[in-house]
Amino acid sequence: MASTVWKGYITFGLISVPIRLHAAARTERISFNQLHKTCGSRIRQPQTCPTCNRAVERSEITKGYEYEKDRYVLVEEAEIDKVAPASSQSMEILEFVKLSDVSPLYFDTSYFTVPEPPGRKAYQLLFETMRQTGYAAVAQLAMHQREFLALIHPVGNGLTLHTMYYADEVRQVTDYGQTTDVEIKPQEVQLARQLIESLAAPFDAAKYHDDFQRRVRELIEAKKQGQEIVATEAPRLAPVIDLMEALQKSLASKKPPLRAAQASAAESADAGEAEAEEAVPSRKRVARKA
Repeated sequence: MASTVWKGYITFGLISVPIRLHAAARTERISFNQLHKTCGSRIRQPQTCPTCNRAVERSEITKGYEYEKDRYVLVEEAEIDKVAPASSQSMEILEFVKLSDVSPLYFDTSYFTVPEPPGRKAYQLLFETMRQTGYAAVAQLAMHQREFLALIHPVGNGLTLHTMYYADEVRQVTDYGQTTDVEIKPQEVQLARQLIESLAAPFDAAKYHDDFQRRVRELIEAKKQGQEIVATEAPRLAPVIDLMEALQKSLASKKPPLRAAQASAAESADAGEAEAEEAVPSRKRVARKA
């Protein structure tokens, strides 16, 4: 059971809904420890004070904000608690917006909201009304010593909350979207549309897996058993020479768009060869040491 990360109220108008937040997902990654090559011991990194030249206990550590080089304002936890906003206890819905109007660029972390027993009816009322109208709720909540912008909307049979980046946190990239001057022919759009539709399917997250993490686990298991690791061949990449030809061959082969275009381009580049090498990485088995 996921632990509760926030407990408080959603309020809209005069209605209050007591809820709990649970993290909807967490990253699963293989982690490594730092070891001493000579003896294999795990490296420890105690917190030390360079002035006192000794290790310090956790109880001796406080927070400090550097306002000038090597000059700090010391701030205690109790002082931070004094300035905590009202949203640390209750998040008021500021407005309702169409979910389609919110760019996914602003989404940060997802949480499941679970109603407390006294708030089940008000929770269900909010859920059902938002589901029927297609609106999402914008709110603010404070946790982990910062105030987050949040978006609440129905997902499945409950309300999901996404913490969001503020507008000034979303980075601007000068070259982003600077392809409007490129001419695309109607025939190319038609073929690309056919290719997309041929590869279209309902989204199912269970179909996708972290292949790199799987290979790292295989590497670890192989090394435990004294096996030698053989590198996987890299895909043979080539630029698309004829976009129309690449699209047509992609449709004919029904390969994923990227690999199909690369394979078609490779065939065009190597017209002198009897048969172009397919641009798909091959996997080699782990070979045992002799």
